[in-house]
Formats: sequence, structure tokens, C-alpha cells
Amino acid sequence: MKIKAPVAKNEQLDVKIMDLTYQGLGVAKVDDFPLFIENALPGEEVTIQVTKVQKHYGFARVTKWTVESADRVVDIDKTYRQTGIAPLQHLAYPAQLKFKQHQLEELFSKAHQNVTVAPTLGMANPTQYRNKAQVPVRQVKGQLETGFYRQHSHELIPLTDFYIQDPAIDTAIVKVRDLLRQFEIPAYDEINDKGVIRNVMVRRGYYSHEMMIVLISRQQKIPSQAQLVDQIHKALPEVTSIVLNVNAKKTNVIMGNVTRVLYGKPTIEDELLGLTFAISARSFYQVNPQQTEKLYQMAIDKAELTGKETVIDAYCGIGTISLALAKHAAQVYGVEIVPETIEDAKVNAQKNHLTNVTFEVGKAEDQMATWQAAGVKPDVIVVDPPRKGLANSLIESATKMGPKKVVYVSCNPSTLVRDVARFNELGYEIEGPVQPVDQFPQTPHVESVTVLVKK
Repeated sequence: MKIKAPVAKNEQLDVKIMDLTYQGLGVAKVDDFPLFIENALPGEEVTIQVTKVQKHYGFARVTKWTVESADRVVDIDKTYRQTGIAPLQHLAYPAQLKFKQHQLEELFSKAHQNVTVAPTLGMANPTQYRNKAQVPVRQVKGQLETGFYRQHSHELIPLTDFYIQDPAIDTAIVKVRDLLRQFEIPAYDEINDKGVIRNVMVRRGYYSHEMMIVLISRQQKIPSQAQLVDQIHKALPEVTSIVLNVNAKKTNVIMGNVTRVLYGKPTIEDELLGLTFAISARSFYQVNPQQTEKLYQMAIDKAELTGKETVIDAYCGIGTISLALAKHAAQVYGVEIVPETIEDAKVNAQKNHLTNVTFEVGKAEDQMATWQAAGVKPDVIVVDPPRKGLANSLIESATKMGPKKVVYVSCNPSTLVRDVARFNELGYEIEGPVQPVDQFPQTPHVESVTVLVKK
């Protein structure tokens, strides 16, 4: 029997917002049929217009507020919500922190796990925190523009202030945009796969203030390349590296495989927890350095290292956590699947004069089995996986090694909760509260640190 939704497209309704989804959308129910509503907060009474109806849920937009939440921020630039740069900017920051704590509490509760979640560690200034920008370059109304796409579209909205980025990066993007216009270098046209400059990436060291400009081009050489490069480093004194990345494919992937230095060094340097790191155009490096220091310090503190332990870092990247752990442990082993990243990690170990750390290329679960066969007995295993979480095979490899403690740094609450259930089955349980850290203010994303110990 076909189920008929209790609402229809374009219907106007008066509803009360009862909750926020993990994406930050308001939730209202009509006869138990959920409607997801952008720019609506719990407790608000609103008039909505239904915009889309699916089988089991629908979407709507607010046309009028009758009762507004005390947590609503007014006088905001809606561009940041339309582009997805700051989807939670309408929610007061203390309420954002509670929302992120609640996300974790709710997911653990739904999984029937009795877990305490500590209040979210926030920022004094929850804006202008990003140390990296990747912005599209497109022709808009006959002029080359930089900005951000309207959500769920390829329509570029020109922007000069990105709100959550280091203001020096915003200034650099505008300077590069103006020079691209001056030298009449064509923006990429993705419909016809023509033009030259696809994206501009800027990285800036939070402590070092060294800046890297990456020009992502469809062509091996940019017209007026030498003059452009000369003018960029004259206009931006902080620039120590200008890099060309070539991406000739018709694809949504931002970067191609060919990278060439046009000026200065192939890397910039920055510090994290007193360690120096070389960061290349393609390096994964956390985008919020202030909060990363809190996150990693929390992971180190929870590992309770005395200087005698053996530690494995199962997703070591360029060595950020590994090297921070190495200052407090006897021996650290790091593994990462990308060979170039491991080369960066080895360089960073040398840069910081740390000799008690070993880096290997490979899948973490395979490398763990190799280490185990070689007699490595870790006291602590640290995991910091991507959003998809841990493979079952990795959890099995980790628990077979029998560490006293697993420190799980998570960027996705739902995969964390799933993985914790698997650890439980294999004899590990959560110790102490789960600690959320707000790495991405103004967005729904939350990182956290969880400790699992052998039962």
C-alpha cells in the first residue's frame, strides 16, 4: 500500500522546531512525518513552506518567525549559510558547543551505550581560524571572480571575506584575484572545459606567518607566468612559496598529480605543540591550529605516558601526533598509506631531532600484523581515522596486539560510536568521559578524544 505523506510541496504550515539534525537543520514533525528546515532552531515557532517531499521525510524553508530562540544570532550575512561556509552561524556559540556535546550523547544513547560526554572545548574567537583556503576561480558576469559555490550547485558566489579563514589568507586571495585580472588570465570554464586557473589555494603558518600560494591550472604553463609570480611575491611579503599544480582532467577533484615550485621553497613551516613541521601543497595538516593543539594535547594526556611506553600511531600523516607522542614515550611507530606523506613525516622527525620514532608506508592493519610478528608490543595505540572511521580488520589487528589503552581521535561521531561497539565485543571499554573538541566552529562538525582500556 502506498503511504501518502501528510504534507504537500508548497504547502504553508505553522510548526514548532523540536531539534537540530547532525547537519544543523531544524526538525519539525507533522503527524510524525519529519520536516528538515534550514535556519530554524529548537524552541522556535515558525511558518514554513514545504519545498520537497520524499517518502519518509521532507524539506521546508521558514517564511515567518512567530517565536525566536534566545540562542539565535541576528544581523548575520546569509551568504555564509548559502555557501555552507558557516551553516551554524545563526546559533550562538555557547549553544553550538552544547549542540556538539549533545550529538555525541544522543548517538551513544541510541546505541545503548552508557557513556559520559564532557562539555565541548571551544575557542575564545570562533571565527577567522582556518590556516588553509581552497577557492574556485570562475567567470561571473564577464569578470574573473574568487568565492565559494552556493550549496548543492556549481554557481559561484563572489566573496572577499570568508569569515572562518585567517584574514591574511582572505587578503591574499583578493590580491591574487586582482593580478589574475590584470594579466587577463582566463578563469576555468567547467562546462566547456576551457580556461586556465581552476582554483587558488593559500596556506599560512599560524605561528610562522609563512605563506604558500598554490595556483591550480588546467595548463602546464600559465600565460604571463613569470610576471604573475613576480607580482604575487611583491604584493604579499609573507609569501615564501608559490606553487603550480596542474589538473588537466575534467573532474571535481581539486588537485592534479603534477606540482612544480615557481618561487621560493616547496614547503612552508609552522609549529604545533612546540614542534616544527614542513607543510607542502598536498600535505594533510589540521586547518585549525589552536584547537589542534588542544585536541592532540588531550590525546597525549589521556595516553598517560611516562617515557617508558611503546606507542603506535595508526594514521600518522606527516607525523603531527607521532612526534608529539615521541617526546613522552620510549618508542613510537607511525604508519600511513601515502608514500609522500611518510617522506614528509621522516623529514619532520629529523627537523625536530627525534630519533625514537619509526615511520612505515602501508595499510595500518597490515603493518600492525608485521610489527606484531617482529615482536613489537605497544602499550598504547592511537587512531585518528578519516570520517569513514576504522575498518573492522584494523580494530581486530589493534586488539590482537593487546595494548593497555587505545586513544581514539575521531572526526565523525557516528563512526566513533559504531567502532566503540566493535572494540567492546573484543574486550575493550570506554574509560572516563568522551571529550569533544570544536575544531570547526560555525559548522556542525565535531572532533573528540575517547579512551578505551582492556576489560
